[in-house]
Amino acid sequence: MKIKKILPLCLLSSGLAANELDTLIDASGAISKQIETASLIIGAATMYGHTGVGMSTGNLSEQAHISTEQLDAYNAALQGMVNFKPYGDVQTVLEEAAYQEIELLDQAVTVFTEVATELMVAVEVNEAAVEAVSPVEKEQVQILVATNDLTISQESVDTFNSSLDQVEEHANTASAYLAVSQNKEAVAFLSHGAENNNSNADLSSVSYDANRQWVSMSWNNTNNASAVYLNGQNFGLDLYMTDAEVLAAGTTSEYYNSSLVANGYNCYVNQMECDI
Repeated sequence: MKIKKILPLCLLSSGLAANELDTLIDASGAISKQIETASLIIGAATMYGHTGVGMSTGNLSEQAHISTEQLDAYNAALQGMVNFKPYGDVQTVLEEAAYQEIELLDQAVTVFTEVATELMVAVEVNEAAVEAVSPVEKEQVQILVATNDLTISQESVDTFNSSLDQVEEHANTASAYLAVSQNKEAVAFLSHGAENNNSNADLSSVSYDANRQWVSMSWNNTNNASAVYLNGQNFGLDLYMTDAEVLAAGTTSEYYNSSLVANGYNCYVNQMECDI
C-alpha cells in the first residue's frame, strides 16, 4: 500500500495572470502601430500620387490593416480595465503565496514519506515483539533481530525530524495565507494598506509570523506594514487549534489512513491481515 502525497489545491493557479493595464498597453499599442504604418503609407501615397516619382508594389497597405484579432484583443482589454485594481489584487497575491507554500509542503511530505518508509523496520519489530507470547514466538523475534539489519541511522532520524518540522511550518503558512485570502474584510483591509502607501499588492512582501500570530504585507520602499491576526482578534479569523484537535483531525486524513501506522506492517508491506 503506497502512501499518497498531499496535492495542491486545484483552485489555485500556478502563476500570476497578466496585469489588465499591461494587456491594454499591448492591445492598444498593436492598433497604434497599424495606424502609424497606415499614416506613413498615406503620406507617401499623397506625395508620389501627385508627382509620379514612385509607387509601391501594390500590397503594402495590407501591412497596415487592423485584423479582427487585434480589434477583439483591444475591445477585450478595454472591458478588462473596468475591474482593474490599480493597487493590485491582494487575494491573488495571497493565493499565489499559499500555492508556493503548498509546493514546499508537498516536497517535505515526499521526503518524510521516504524516510518514514526506511524507519518502518521499528514498526515491524514492535508488532513482532508485542505479539510474541509463547517461547516459540519470542524465539522468532530473536531470530528476526539476529538475522536482519534492523538498525536505524542517526541521519535517517535527523531527516525524519527536519522534514516533519518543515511539513508543519509550510502547512501552517499555507493555511494562514489561504484563510486571509478568502476573508473579504481582511482582503479589503490589506488592499487599503496598499492604497495608503501608494503601492501595489504585487510588489508587497507577504509573511506569516507564528509568534505574533498574524499574516502581514509590507510595502516596498516604506517601513509600513499591514497585519491580519489569526487568533480571533479581527475579521473573525480564529485558526489556531489545540494539539489534541490537530491530532484528531489527522485521524480522518487520507494520508494517515493509508499509512503504515494506521494499517500495520503486514497489511502495508505484505498486504496481509488487512481489515476489509
